[in-house]
Amino acid sequence: MKLEGSCHCGAVRFSLESRHPYPFNLCYCSICRKTAGSGGYAINLSGDFESLEIEGAEHITKYNARIEGDESPAERSFCSRCGSALWLWDPRWPELVHPQAGAIDTPLPAAPERTHLMLGSKPDWVPLHEGPKDQCFDGYPEESIEAWHKRLGLER
Repeated sequence: MKLEGSCHCGAVRFSLESRHPYPFNLCYCSICRKTAGSGGYAINLSGDFESLEIEGAEHITKYNARIEGDESPAERSFCSRCGSALWLWDPRWPELVHPQAGAIDTPLPAAPERTHLMLGSKPDWVPLHEGPKDQCFDGYPEESIEAWHKRLGLER
């Protein structure tokens, strides 16, 4: 599926191909919470990095989070004008790019399931609305993300 996205002010626009554009992965880690907004979690999609096309790249700034004193190789891209979180790219998986679902303008299909990650980092003020299709992982998944993709037929 071709996805199109943008920042809030319109300075950055992008498109990419995604084989599984389901907004299913809700992360509560402090990096996602603080860089992607105050909703208490971030939803990253998965896409093909080679297909990423960008207009307004001169307005992009990147952030590498510090984890236990070390800089993460994962690059989070933001609009330098309005601060919108756009996508994450990690050189450990160079073929993938993970756009923020909130930056996507294309209507997205509903996720068949949702996965809650890093619940140990969830602040008390953020409610957890678990439904029949939700799975909660607290940093120690009972099912890996790879296994989840395979089980739902979402792998490449």
